[in-house]
Amino acid sequence: MTLRHSVAVDLGASSGRVMLARYDSASRELHLKEIHRFANSLKRQQGFDTWDVDALEGEIRVGLQKACDEAQVIDSIGIDTWGVDFVLLDKAGNRVGLPVAYRDSRTEGVMQQACSELGREEIYRRTGIQFLPFNTLYQLRALAEQQPALLGQVEHALLMPDYLCYRLTGTLNWEYTNATTTQMVNINTDNWDETLLAWAGVPPRWFGAPTHPGNVIGHWVCREGRRIPVVCVATHDTASAVIAAPLQDADAAWLSSGTWSLMGFESKTPYASEAALAANVTNEGGAEGRYRVLKNIMGLWLLQRMVKEQNVSDLPALIQQAQQLPACRFVINPNDDRFLNPQNMSAEIQAACREGDQEVPRSAAELARCIFDSLALLYAQVLQELAQLRGTPFTRLHIVGGGSQNCFLNQLCADACGLPVSSGPVEASTLGNIGCQLMALDEIADVDAFRQLILTSHPLEAFSPRTDSEIARFVAQFQHNLKTRKELCA
Repeated sequence: MTLRHSVAVDLGASSGRVMLARYDSASRELHLKEIHRFANSLKRQQGFDTWDVDALEGEIRVGLQKACDEAQVIDSIGIDTWGVDFVLLDKAGNRVGLPVAYRDSRTEGVMQQACSELGREEIYRRTGIQFLPFNTLYQLRALAEQQPALLGQVEHALLMPDYLCYRLTGTLNWEYTNATTTQMVNINTDNWDETLLAWAGVPPRWFGAPTHPGNVIGHWVCREGRRIPVVCVATHDTASAVIAAPLQDADAAWLSSGTWSLMGFESKTPYASEAALAANVTNEGGAEGRYRVLKNIMGLWLLQRMVKEQNVSDLPALIQQAQQLPACRFVINPNDDRFLNPQNMSAEIQAACREGDQEVPRSAAELARCIFDSLALLYAQVLQELAQLRGTPFTRLHIVGGGSQNCFLNQLCADACGLPVSSGPVEASTLGNIGCQLMALDEIADVDAFRQLILTSHPLEAFSPRTDSEIARFVAQFQHNLKTRKELCA
């Protein structure tokens, strides 16, 4: 067979889409078509910020049926979503409790409690995963402490994409790339760490052994009665995005840019040294036994919230206005916990600038400029940390995902990092999802072969670093001051 049709369900924190891929193995052409798009947002229920999983499932089923109406034959389906969040099931497979979102405040102080009781070094030795206050480990401990009566009703905990696959197929599955985001998978065994499960207060029976991407886990039956294979893809959206990142050599780094920004590099071995712990670097699972050595960065969540608050309807015009403003007048740390889910993002950014004895951004354009400059500077800092960790500098940065469409931010990133930047593909997580399906269908040999296909079918845009730009001079001056301080203290 030379023609394949696969469907990717790609869910993000703000939207979801169902995409139909058409792959011709004879001509090696891969085409995507958006079939269905829908909104996703937090829903306040019973005092918690939650996901409306019933609505998401309904939209997914609508999109899948539309895909079946579009193509007479669908060869496979795959689902990817964000990480760490989960759904609880009872013995009958019915949902128990609420699907609480990672931005909910229930985990406040729990990570610090874990580090105090177990030891930060011990947790990292077991998992190699970055310390983030919303990791599943801390969500489960919060659940056990705050809702103990719920625990006895639970038979299984499924991560978000595994739950949605279960709803389509009736099959329980725990996919590896997403499982590693929980900070509960042992880095040496690739299985759940029972010491950490015990600390979280949950029994091991809630979790089955993690499975690597690439296998058919069940079938979804469409309205016409056709049974369509559902493939366990790399269900963490960043893991899928990295599969589609057209990395051309071992010294290329990647940046998956969206609601979250995730910057890292690929490695066949994890980086879990004292230096990695000090830098709070994570070793998430990837396809083909590769590790995604990376750091989470708050990303365009700040912009999304600010734009909504400021009633901005024309984002390209806002970016153009921000581009005309001087650089680095207002700088914040996007990774500060204060920006995780504040009541008002604009006010929180202004307060951070005020507390830092800086000018305070007032207009939407000034707030946007603050966000863009701050992200670019943080990208440069993280890239330097990753280069120091691996002991070798990077030669190029590949930006993929929806944020790669922001040419202004791409150029700021190139200037701040001092590296050539390639942007695209925009639909990286969808494409990586499709790539996993094509590998499961034996149409593509491996990840490297799929990246070559991406290079030939999805043109990239190049951004060269400008050493004379304002932000480049700001970085150079900061590094000079830092070096001077070190020399004075020596």
